[in-house]
Amino acid sequence: MSHLTHTQPLEADQPERPNIVMILADDMGYGDPQCYNSQSQCVTPNIDRLAKEGMRFTDAHAAGGVCHPSRYGLLTGRYPFRHHRDWRKEPLISAEEDTVPKLLTRAGYQTRMIGKWHLGFEDGYDYDFAAGLQGGPVDRGFQSYFGMPASLDIPPYYYIENKMASPPPTIPIEANSSPGWSPIQGAFWREGLRAGNFIMEDVLDVFATKAIKTIQQDFNNADKPQFLYLALPAPHTPWLPAEKFRGIGGAGLYSEFVAHVDDVVGRVINAIDETNTAENTLVIFSSDNGPTWYDEDEERFQHKSAGPFRGMKGDAWEGGHRVPFIMRWPKQIPAWSECDEIVGFIDLLPTLSEMTGDPVEHSSAIDGRSIAQLIELPTKSPWPRGERVMLQHHSGNVIRSGQWKLITNLGSSGFTKPSRVAPVAGGPKGQLYDLGYDKGEQDNLWLEHPEIVEKLSRIRKEILDKE
Repeated sequence: MSHLTHTQPLEADQPERPNIVMILADDMGYGDPQCYNSQSQCVTPNIDRLAKEGMRFTDAHAAGGVCHPSRYGLLTGRYPFRHHRDWRKEPLISAEEDTVPKLLTRAGYQTRMIGKWHLGFEDGYDYDFAAGLQGGPVDRGFQSYFGMPASLDIPPYYYIENKMASPPPTIPIEANSSPGWSPIQGAFWREGLRAGNFIMEDVLDVFATKAIKTIQQDFNNADKPQFLYLALPAPHTPWLPAEKFRGIGGAGLYSEFVAHVDDVVGRVINAIDETNTAENTLVIFSSDNGPTWYDEDEERFQHKSAGPFRGMKGDAWEGGHRVPFIMRWPKQIPAWSECDEIVGFIDLLPTLSEMTGDPVEHSSAIDGRSIAQLIELPTKSPWPRGERVMLQHHSGNVIRSGQWKLITNLGSSGFTKPSRVAPVAGGPKGQLYDLGYDKGEQDNLWLEHPEIVEKLSRIRKEILDKE
């Protein structure tokens, strides 16, 4: 059952065009914000404020368990296994696919992106910096872009302004890691080249400052509604909290960096409030996938970064892709509201289509569905309350229907070891969980409910076979 507070719906012939700000954290777990986990060792007053002033979704899912497929699904409304491209060699989003910024541009929005792209460029790493990077944000619908090519631990390290490296990376930088953490946690990054103006410790605040300036300059523009996609590179590694966040929270360097991220969220919210446009600005906050947080860290700090769920980033288990997801839109969404329906990143594009009245191009290729009804907007797509079917892992090996979840193989399918487990004679070939009572995915019911396994396997195949 969904717990929704009702508000007066908009007239069907009056499509709403609020300003829209999408803030995407990187590797923040479901259990990090205190509004999702009262026992969290992280301090998140600004994310909590969004939840108090808007709607908190409790069964929301990134499009994948890792960065690039998740972002592909967010912007295209399509399951990430539908593309067959490598972001290191070419753009994941083809020129023909519709995207959130393309749709909003058609609907009269000014569209801007700031932050981490991680969806590839033409020619892979063999860039001709003098000619500019092709196939990136401004070639996929955004009217302007300032950001970085991938994660803050993946070289080369440099800023991009629209299509141009600003400037190109030329300075060698050695690999780094933090004592006391696993080799891929803490202040971890790989060796490579960086640009002279690219200072690891400054990147998060550089993006925050750019976003705030954009809001201050553009959000009082009466001629065009605004769309800002702020893709933060944190709290993904390297964990580099500013000095003023030292000692905040109870999970060491990690909670300090989450506090830094939360502070950026607060700065963005305050900037919107100061332009007097908050009432008709839709703020969406989420994370691109689950956290990189091991059992030993959970024991050491008594902090469950994935909340009550099993697994972490990359995994087919809920901890890999169930994420915090919050919408604040005071004009439309009541404060203190909550929704427990199954929703996902792939739903953003069709939702914005209904919100603006502008149709999705090649709509038959879209896997998501509009959640307009869940926020009391006019809709031609009634929500199947309690009966949503959705694939949930970037490999396509997980299907969810109501409380039932099927994973087609044994093991995590991701970073938690073992990733794959060979079935034994007479044992289950995959995993079936009833999340209604087993949020931690401990009781595999594959053998007990063959009829559910057969049904979900058939539906999954139908989705996979869709062109």
